[in-house]
Amino acid sequence: MQAEEAARRWLADQGVRPMGDGWVSNEKPNTLLTANQVAHSWAGDVFAEDLDAADQVRLAFGLLDLLDEYWVTCEIRFANGGAEGPLPADVLWNGYRRRLEADRDAEAVTCSLWVDWFQDDATSATAFAEVLGNDIDRVVTERSEALLRRARRVLECSGPVRWAVKESVYHTAIRLPALRPALFRGLLTSFHDVYGDLEPAAALALVDQLDLPAGTRHLAELRHVLVAGHKNHYRGLGAWDDAVRSCS
Repeated sequence: MQAEEAARRWLADQGVRPMGDGWVSNEKPNTLLTANQVAHSWAGDVFAEDLDAADQVRLAFGLLDLLDEYWVTCEIRFANGGAEGPLPADVLWNGYRRRLEADRDAEAVTCSLWVDWFQDDATSATAFAEVLGNDIDRVVTERSEALLRRARRVLECSGPVRWAVKESVYHTAIRLPALRPALFRGLLTSFHDVYGDLEPAAALALVDQLDLPAGTRHLAELRHVLVAGHKNHYRGLGAWDDAVRSCS
């Protein structure tokens, strides 16, 4: 909440304030702006502020809390890869972890992980380790609701992470029944996502340990394509359709 209030004050200093269901700026006081428009117009300016890099990152995450817009995460990533980057890793990844653990919608954060950090081979392994891999043993041991919430969210969007990076994490996560539905969705997107990655035999062994209800949607189809040795929906066109027909 402190970060969100700091972001609200910062926007006010830029001449931007909330108005009804949107925002207005001093430059165009009669034009109602959406949160997305505010994010596109001002989020990048955070990294031009006369603050140290850690405080810039904190302010940017406050803006994310306030606006709940994916574009804010894009500006964070641009700054990390820009001329003044990389950003302080401890502040950057703590910002992601805290929001993944929070009991509020995290779609902007999980979308950022999925389509940006996890799909880029240059950042995927580090990002996955920071948001889950380094902590998976603690998640399984402590089982706090916040840690479980973070683990579920990361597992569900982990499809693009290279199999060699995530396999050991998957094997640890499967020990906890509370994480198995999320792990199943991670395996499913590992097959279906354009950038998804899995090894069929190893993934099949995990699927067979999930102990999900027999009628779980897409469970039979996923097992069918893995038994046939398919690694990815887009590298085995028609395989999923064949599985659907065979399992119907």
